[in-house]
Amino acid sequence: QAGIPALAAEVDSANLILDTPAARLIARGSEHPLLLGEVERLATSTALVMDTFHHIVRRRGVVVSLGTRPVLFALARLLAQAWPADVSREALIGGAFQAKHVDESHRARLRVEIGRLRTKLKPLADVSATKQGFVLAPRKTRDVLVLARPVEEKHAAVLAFLADGEPWSSSALALALGISPRTVQRALEELARSNKVQSFGHGRARRWMTPPVPGFPTGLLLPGPLLKA
Repeated sequence: QAGIPALAAEVDSANLILDTPAARLIARGSEHPLLLGEVERLATSTALVMDTFHHIVRRRGVVVSLGTRPVLFALARLLAQAWPADVSREALIGGAFQAKHVDESHRARLRVEIGRLRTKLKPLADVSATKQGFVLAPRKTRDVLVLARPVEEKHAAVLAFLADGEPWSSSALALALGISPRTVQRALEELARSNKVQSFGHGRARRWMTPPVPGFPTGLLLPGPLLKA
């Protein structure tokens, strides 16, 4: 109603974000995108939800955090994605331990980690042994869902911070992600080569952002009077 181009562009950009998938739902071997409102509704779902954003397993008000146990969460996710089918020992070892060649030491470690996972998940589910491997057995529900990021790739965390279209310095990204500036810089350069991010400025003034949506000018391209308005 104000007729201010800069403000209209911001509103259009916000609407675009709200209509963009915020996550993926994986269940029974299939997956589909979820909007932000659909993600919110999962909080009241009676299903067992494997939340890869926060590394937790939850069902309504019962929450089990595996944020400090990445191996246990990896095992739990593999089991949840395959549910109601089981997962072979080889697949669990390869997915959770990143082992290319499975030997008896890996099998022994898997037994130990599965035991720890059983203890952690006891309020929500059991992990039962099968002939080929293990299967997840949820309690008080017949549904198991995996809430995954919209994009899961090597530098997904960096892309997630840049998803709102705002410019970031590499040092700010490193601080937010808790990793070294050099690691962030390598990630940004790799993403730039695939045209997933772009930069402007030089030296310490250099900033990174995702490419703007066609038809919507960024704040950097809007003329001064419009920005002031």
